[in-house]
Amino acid sequence: MSSKTGREISPFIAMEVLKAANLREQNGGEVFHMEVGQPGTPAPSKVLAAAKDALDNKQIGYTDALGIAPLREAIARHYKDFYGVNIPKERVVVTTGSSGGFLLSFLSAFEKGDGIVLAEPGYPAYRNILTSLDLVPVGLPCHSETNFQPTPELIDTVSEPIAGLLVASPSNPTGTMIKRDELAALVEYCASRDLQFISDEIYHGITYDTPATTALELTDEAIIINSFSKYFSMTGWRLGWMIVPERMISTIEKLAQNIFISPPALSQYAAVAAFDCIDEMEENVRGYARNREILLRELPKLGLTRLAAADGAFYVYADVRDYTNDSVAFCQKMLDETGVAATPGLDFDPHRGNGYVRFSFAGPTATIEKVIESLKNWSGIKKGSH
Repeated sequence: MSSKTGREISPFIAMEVLKAANLREQNGGEVFHMEVGQPGTPAPSKVLAAAKDALDNKQIGYTDALGIAPLREAIARHYKDFYGVNIPKERVVVTTGSSGGFLLSFLSAFEKGDGIVLAEPGYPAYRNILTSLDLVPVGLPCHSETNFQPTPELIDTVSEPIAGLLVASPSNPTGTMIKRDELAALVEYCASRDLQFISDEIYHGITYDTPATTALELTDEAIIINSFSKYFSMTGWRLGWMIVPERMISTIEKLAQNIFISPPALSQYAAVAAFDCIDEMEENVRGYARNREILLRELPKLGLTRLAAADGAFYVYADVRDYTNDSVAFCQKMLDETGVAATPGLDFDPHRGNGYVRFSFAGPTATIEKVIESLKNWSGIKKGSH
C-alpha cells in the first residue's frame, strides 16, 4: 500500500465554510456563525489568571512528554469527582489537542492496513488522519433508528477485516449519545473479538438530560480521548488528554517524545486551574441549553422537521433532503442569501451527507435568535422550493 500524501486527504469543509464566511464579513456582509464547533465563551477566568502567572513566574520550555505531573494528577481526580472512577495518573497522557491524542492512539494501537470502524455521520478528521497513516477507515452507515450510533448488529454487517472501533458520545455532528447499556454491549463486543475500543469523549460535560457514561466505567482496556476545547472552553490552547491501558503507556510515551516533544507548556500550567472552574463551565452549558431549546422549537416551524436527537454537544444535525441533494451548494446559498453559515453534512458523511446540514449552537443566544429571524423568510427552506 502506497503512503498517502497531503494531496489525497479531503479538506475539512467546516473550515472552508469558515473561510467563506470570513470573506463575506471582510466585504461588509453580516454573518451568523454556526459552522465551527467552537465555544463562544472565553477560557475560564482562573485559567487565564494561571496562564498570566505562568508567564510571569515560570520558564515556558519543554515539559515531560506525557505532561506535567500536576495536570495529570488533576485529570485523574476529575475522573474520581465526575464519574467515581479511580485511575492512576500514570495512565493519563496530556496531548496537543484531541488531534494529538487520535494520532498517538492510531499509531500505537494499529498496524499499517488495519481497518477501524467509524460511524457515518462522524467527525471527518477521524478518517482523514487514519488515511494519512495508511490505516483504513471503515465507514458504518448509521441511521436515526440507532440514534446515528453503531451497534454490534450493525458492525456485524461489515465484511472487511477490522482491528478497532471508534465511537463518540456525544457525537459530532449529531449530538446523539450512547446509553450506558448500549456502550457496555459495544465494549463487550470489542473485547470478545480482540478489537481495540477507542472512546471519543470530547463533549462530555455538555449534555442536557442524562450525563454521559465514560467507557472507563466499563473497561480498563479502552483508549479514552478528551480535550479542554469544548466543556472547558479552551479552544485554541491546543490541549487534550488520553486515558490509556497500562500496556500502552511506554509505546505512547516514545511516540509522543518523537512527534510532539511535549504538549504546549503554557497551556498545561493554565489548564490545572480548569477543574476549579466547574461553576463557570456549567453556566456555559446552561447557555447552550437555551440555544438548543430555541433551535429544536423553531427549526421545525421553518420546515426542518427531521432533526437528530441533540442529546449533548452543541449541534443540530438537520435532514434537508426535502430541499436539496447538494448540501454544499445549499450551505453556500444560505450563506449568500441569509448570512447564516452552517456546515454541509458531506463533511461528516461522504455517502449520505449531501442531504444533511449541521448547525452549531455554541455561540451567543442573540445569534441564535437572529438566525431564526433570518431564515424565516428564506425561500431555501420553503416547501416545494427545490
